[in-house]
Amino acid sequence: MLQVEVFVKTLQANGINFFTGVPDSLLKNICAYITDNVASERNIIAANEGAAIALAAGHYLATGEIPLVYMQNSGQGNAINPLLSLTDKDVYNIPELLLIGWRGKPGVHDEPQHVKQGKVTTALLDAIGMKWAVLSKDEEKMQQQVKEALTYMTKTRESFAFVIEKDSFETYTLLRNGTHRVLNMTREEAISKVASHLGVKDCVVSTTGMISRELFEYRTRQGECHERDFLTVGSMGHASQIALGIALEKTDRKVWCFDGDGAAIMHMGSFAIVGNHKPQNYVHVVFNNGAHDSVGGQPTVGLDIDLPEIAISCGYASAVSVSDETALNAILAAIDNGDYTMPMLLEVQVKKGNRKDLGRPTISPIQNKEAFISFLQK
Repeated sequence: MLQVEVFVKTLQANGINFFTGVPDSLLKNICAYITDNVASERNIIAANEGAAIALAAGHYLATGEIPLVYMQNSGQGNAINPLLSLTDKDVYNIPELLLIGWRGKPGVHDEPQHVKQGKVTTALLDAIGMKWAVLSKDEEKMQQQVKEALTYMTKTRESFAFVIEKDSFETYTLLRNGTHRVLNMTREEAISKVASHLGVKDCVVSTTGMISRELFEYRTRQGECHERDFLTVGSMGHASQIALGIALEKTDRKVWCFDGDGAAIMHMGSFAIVGNHKPQNYVHVVFNNGAHDSVGGQPTVGLDIDLPEIAISCGYASAVSVSDETALNAILAAIDNGDYTMPMLLEVQVKKGNRKDLGRPTISPIQNKEAFISFLQK
């Protein structure tokens, strides 16, 4: 495995001093090191991977220096449009070095949402004409690869991607917390509170990562079926639109979207679509801990922005923020009483972190989908 300090210093020695992207579990050690050791204005965690490509392009235009963009391979979809219509050699010919975490690599066990992406990761790079290599775990070979990649990019002005396998980097623990705010509720406690207030016909669309896992375990502890919950195990940032599509058709039942701050920010334009269509049965709950908790805890801007005000500006009928159990219970009781008009945004500010023994859903995505569809027909 590679020492993260050695890798970052190798990049810097080759002229790369600007970093941006979306954190990834396979890159969490390198992302954590960069967060702790690179000035915040030189390491910007972007809203999504496409935005990171554009941000990096702006850096190159301003400085002539090649930037680095990090992402999980699931983020390739967000990145491909600007890679083809902005940085490609047939358009502006702007070089960027990509680090892509290879989740779902063929032959390596992974979660179901990563399997297909893992199969096509390198094929997608080939399809868009991007030169790439799997980053070596040997220090000397890695240093030579970086030198060759930079030589190639400097000469051609084309981008290059390093595909990162599991366990490429040694462990590094993030030191910079990202917020000094003291919060008392855990996300799991908050999810349990909200879920306990759902009506018998209510359904939930939960976002990818820890939120879906904690909701699944809540149902298991309560001895309840999982049919009411659509666990969006992939497609980060799209849970609110799945929920909207359901709410517009199933007007006889309340639809809850359990979202995270990183996911909500990733495709925040969806707020405007919810607000414009004004479903009267829609509650958008954002569990906000100011972190990309599922992929190493790197900070988001979630606790630095006013999500309720954003929601109101986008057309939500009501929006409120809570940060303690007493206030959350009061809001949930008011929702039960019909005191809030919808669509509604409920921001629940929670602590970072999760149980170390937190499990994963024991049903497949197909089983989840079929049970959920059956529930909606009742």
